[in-house]
Amino acid sequence: MKFPVKSTADLGVLVRATRKSNRLRLDDVAGSAQLGAVFVGDVEHGKATVQFGRVLRLLEELGIELVADVPSCALDDIKKLQATGLKPRARRRSSKIWGDQHE
Repeated sequence: MKFPVKSTADLGVLVRATRKSNRLRLDDVAGSAQLGAVFVGDVEHGKATVQFGRVLRLLEELGIELVADVPSCALDDIKKLQATGLKPRARRRSSKIWGDQHE
């Protein structure tokens, strides 16, 4: 079933409801996903600053597939990027340290 997720609170409700419907304890899901129970609780409570990669691991553990509904105009660009990948980021220039400035 599709469930729209428009906020971290929506995702939290989805995670908690799925966990509870499977009769799983929070700490059991956390352990099997190799995550902390506090982290899982944070996700369930809609905390906005959780690490996305860890959220994906939690969703996978619960059998939740994350799917994005993108505009059809973006499909060609998505296919190109999947084929070629992204260019590596340019290195940032380090700021000069006061003691190292040359006059």
